[in-house]
Amino acid sequence: MKKIQIINGPNLNLLGKREPSVYGNQSFETYLEELKLLFPETQLDYFQSNTEGSLIDKIQEVGFSYDGIVLNGGAYTHTSIAIADAIRSISVPVIEVHISNVFKREDFRHHSYLSDACKGCIVGFGMDSYRLAIDAILKF
Repeated sequence: MKKIQIINGPNLNLLGKREPSVYGNQSFETYLEELKLLFPETQLDYFQSNTEGSLIDKIQEVGFSYDGIVLNGGAYTHTSIAIADAIRSISVPVIEVHISNVFKREDFRHHSYLSDACKGCIVGFGMDSYRLAIDAILKF
């Protein structure tokens, strides 16, 4: 059984409540149950933190033993060289995801420090961005 770690960064614990016009009305925990039904042959683990160091610790913890990581770095996407360095330090592929199309939003969201460290990026498909990333990892 393949193992994929989903990691969400700051404020993504508020999905379903936070800016529903941008992020929708569904909590990630509810969506995760749907993902588990779509991928019954894959172990999907979930971690969320508002703290940069905790995200780095999780990346390092699973980065040599899982088959891939789906990472929504939230606002750290646009600020964290440390998370990018953690991604570069591990051996499993990381797919960067964003629920919204960051290129249709504020200018500061147009730059990602994580993108060039990741295997690929998926943006703007709502929660389905996570499914697309899992599909990609399973094809590696």
